[in-house]
Amino acid sequence: MYSSILNTDLNSQSYALLDLSAKVEYALLALLELATHHDKKVPLTMNEIAAKQPIPERYLEQILTNLRRAGVVQSQRGSKGGFLLVREPWQITLLEIVTLVEGERKEKENSETPTIEKTLVLEIWEQANAASIEVLRGYTLQDLCQEREARAQNSPMYYI
Repeated sequence: MYSSILNTDLNSQSYALLDLSAKVEYALLALLELATHHDKKVPLTMNEIAAKQPIPERYLEQILTNLRRAGVVQSQRGSKGGFLLVREPWQITLLEIVTLVEGERKEKENSETPTIEKTLVLEIWEQANAASIEVLRGYTLQDLCQEREARAQNSPMYYI
């Protein structure tokens, strides 16, 4: 029997047009931990970050190295070493992190003759892309920290 994508509920949250890669997710989780401890000015080790967030150690090392090279985090060596955010959490947007981790997206070269239909489709895709960029540009690491705090306060822990 023929099954069409139009039969699925495309308005549901289970359909993801934009894919959240593991690299971006892990980078955001690691940076969220660093942002949470930013006021203390005490570096966090990879082990401390991995203990709080489910990030494989090999990924975490690569991600933190890339973020250090990009100037988002700095590393300190020694017994009290670890990683710190270079800037304030409110200065670092999610768009910046996604761009750093995923790299710049290149525009698709279009060598074919444009048609009205192709132009229409491309214009809609550009609108969707611009909307996603605006959403990611509108959130910072500070926003994530504040939202996490708010949600943690709304869901009390029960101890037995």
